[in-house]
Amino acid sequence: MTPPAIISYQSVVEGNKDLDPTSYPLENFTLYETRAKYYLVGRDKMKQHWQVLKIDRTEVAELNVVEDPLIYTEAECKTLLSCIAEGNKPTGGLQFVTKCYGIIGFIKFTESYYMILVTKRRQIGIVCGHKIYSIEESQLITVPHPTVQTEVSHSKVELRYKKLLIGVDLTKDFYFSYTYRIMQTMQTNVKSLDDDQMPYDNMFVWNAFLTSGIRQSLGNTRWTVALVHGFFQQEKLSVFGRIFVITLVGRRSRHFAGTRYLKRGLNDKGRVANDVETEQLVMNEETGIGRSTVQISSVVQHRGSIPLFWSQEMSRLSPKPDIVLQRFDPTYHTTKLHFEDLSKRYGDPIIILSLIKTVEKRPREMMLRREFANAVGYLNQTYPEENQLKFIHWDFHKFAKSGSKSANVLAVLGSVAADVLDLTGFYYGGKALLPKRKLQQSFISTTPALPAGRKSPSRDRTSLLDLSMDRRLALDLGNRQLCMDLGSLYTTTVSSMNSRLVSVQEVEKINSKVDKVREPQYQNGVLRTNCIDCLDRTNVAQYAFGLEALGRQLQAVGLTDSSKIDPDSGVAAALMDMYQNMGDSLALQYGGSEAHNYVFPERQGKWKATTQSQEFLKSIRRYYSNTITDGEKQDAMNLFLGHFQPQKGKPALWELETDYYLHAGGREEEAFLEHK
Repeated sequence: MTPPAIISYQSVVEGNKDLDPTSYPLENFTLYETRAKYYLVGRDKMKQHWQVLKIDRTEVAELNVVEDPLIYTEAECKTLLSCIAEGNKPTGGLQFVTKCYGIIGFIKFTESYYMILVTKRRQIGIVCGHKIYSIEESQLITVPHPTVQTEVSHSKVELRYKKLLIGVDLTKDFYFSYTYRIMQTMQTNVKSLDDDQMPYDNMFVWNAFLTSGIRQSLGNTRWTVALVHGFFQQEKLSVFGRIFVITLVGRRSRHFAGTRYLKRGLNDKGRVANDVETEQLVMNEETGIGRSTVQISSVVQHRGSIPLFWSQEMSRLSPKPDIVLQRFDPTYHTTKLHFEDLSKRYGDPIIILSLIKTVEKRPREMMLRREFANAVGYLNQTYPEENQLKFIHWDFHKFAKSGSKSANVLAVLGSVAADVLDLTGFYYGGKALLPKRKLQQSFISTTPALPAGRKSPSRDRTSLLDLSMDRRLALDLGNRQLCMDLGSLYTTTVSSMNSRLVSVQEVEKINSKVDKVREPQYQNGVLRTNCIDCLDRTNVAQYAFGLEALGRQLQAVGLTDSSKIDPDSGVAAALMDMYQNMGDSLALQYGGSEAHNYVFPERQGKWKATTQSQEFLKSIRRYYSNTITDGEKQDAMNLFLGHFQPQKGKPALWELETDYYLHAGGREEEAFLEHK
């Protein structure tokens, strides 16, 4: 099977009027109301096709949503709205409510349903011609008309639930796309060509629960947007005067999601706290937008809490509570579930980089280090050699406090990254063909796949040098050469085709200009990094990995001859800024303050006294958040994600002593199958 080109949406619409109009993504919406119904009018961005969604307002506790099966022109839609207005004159007519850009979902507390809308968006990037947006404003709208609501809808309990939900700030670190599966990695999208729907059950889609009702009723996702939470930043940089685009994506899992001291370790399903997938995308701008091909590369790494049953009790008297191993699991069954999940997501090998302390006056992190090493050792006895976990332990603090400069810290972590990349590789794709059978979906599908019968290139399974236990750091920094069979897989928007549907003959003409069609390259396996919080030390390590990978990515897309980047270069500095921004965002989400670090400020030449003052203020903010506000933040997340659904006669969310059972097989687990 040959992967499709990504062609412009406009060229599809103008080039073929007979395409299925229901497959067009709706991007602009207007909400109207009558006493009996809400009417949501949606249109595609080319203003070619208009549809209407009807939401009943006469039932106080039921959600009834119906999609008008007819496709309207703009004139026909105006006529329809005029008829609705005329027919509802006796009860107030048809009133404009708001313009919006998609439905985030529906939710019910004690009685009434509410609809959450994106009312203002901002473009934050483009991936292969597909726009990525963040939310600038959202609106919570009560569905039932006031005349059918009871006193329950205005009770203190109802108002408190509304306040909790609004506490989830959708304007911070949530993003979405109408046409690109931003909740999946580029490599996953490449391998899932036949999927023609947004995968809302994906572990990184945070409004999966909120949209479940409307998706089930309509059987489609045209009216909703799939929200990913984490981080997104895109920058245009140059190397030797040649332009490229780099995108850093952080995806936070909705499973076992929460705040620092309330979510540690893992749950009974093997899902860990602070589970974040990081993807670094590089696109050769010289072969990108407006050209016939695009060369793109992607590399993925992972962070997540140490996969054991452990916790820390919040204390206003101690900023560093004791670590407690909560459960004896002699076979490490749940730890095994976690690593099996990683293997399904990323392939083998799984390489663990643990940065926690080995020596402490009062054992805290040391306890977890020993137990984690024991768990990995035990599990490796049950795995065949090719699937065994690679375990690297390196005491970040011990090395940093020994007087080593930030450059030395990054050099050590960079050498580990080089070994990891030799094992896992990374994704690369270039030129693609466009088959006839996928023309109708090409404007919404960005997922080329391997040709039939073709397998990913095999990987060297050689184990990493073991840096764990009490051994001194000793990395072989000798000659390394990553042999790549650089692929050629992806095309992007073809502006030179004069806004019309590209023919197979034209694609073949474009392809004939390419000297050699080479195989795509895939990443097999992943680096899993952790410290205690998976924030501060982890972020430095992830930057070191990203820098090492970037050199290889730039070489793969044809921008440099060398696979190494000077750590003092402008490109390295720009990448550091991006990872620092991501670290701050993830730290605020999980820990309540920006990330602590001394490595980045030292590399950036900041004055030490100023840095120390800033770090102290971060500690104060994190301590305040953990002890004062985290409980309410956790309740808000549990409500938004559907872990808790209010029921009459049952305790309210804030009355629960613990949310343990909500994350150990609660309603969300019953509602959704395992992530795809």
